[in-house]
Amino acid sequence: MANILVVDDEMGIRELLSEILGDEGHVVTMAENAQQARQIRATSTPDLVLLDIWMPDTDGVTLLKEWQRDRMLTMPVIMMSGHATIDTAVEATRIGALNFLEKPISLQKLLKAVQQGLSRGQETVRAGTLSTMARPAPIPVVADAPPLAASAAVAHAVAGIAQPPAEAPRPPEEKGFSVSFELPLREARDAFERAYFEHHLQREGGSMTRVAERTGLERTHLYRKLKQLGVEPGKLGRRNG
Repeated sequence: MANILVVDDEMGIRELLSEILGDEGHVVTMAENAQQARQIRATSTPDLVLLDIWMPDTDGVTLLKEWQRDRMLTMPVIMMSGHATIDTAVEATRIGALNFLEKPISLQKLLKAVQQGLSRGQETVRAGTLSTMARPAPIPVVADAPPLAASAAVAHAVAGIAQPPAEAPRPPEEKGFSVSFELPLREARDAFERAYFEHHLQREGGSMTRVAERTGLERTHLYRKLKQLGVEPGKLGRRNG
């Protein structure tokens, strides 16, 4: 989960991005102009900023320059625009923007850019942390062990505790599901699909990316299907967490 700031003067775009990123488990803060963005940045440091270029008070490139000048450009920034030229995109990148997305933004490009931006931000934080710490002792590698077993082995090795015998992983308990055969076919099908998607959303912690992969649906189709069934991914993910 990351804290993401969306800066765009169009309310529809702000709400759409907030809904998509919220479904991915992120906390989204919205600003409709550069002044609001300045106030938010003055009191907090987002993990990532999605910044529109053309805004009525101050354009995104100018705001980016301000943050760079004031040494506040410490987070990845992705620029967005539907009218920017190549020169504008190049200038934003030169100043310090990580990426540029052209509107209308496709879902796949948005999620890929956000993932890359958050990864870059985490790498920067790790690099800064390691530079102020002594070099850590090497951690033994457990070969051919499942992830949970490997994590336990590493924890015991670091603590100097003998590793207990490995236990076979236990399958998660499945919630029972039943539907009345007296229901009309469409209602029975909707009831099953609702339970099916709720199960996978809880299992994957609300991640739409993993649910789409597991169910074999394209993300846009998955969003439409959940909305049609009245399933709210964000609530299910938080409940599971």
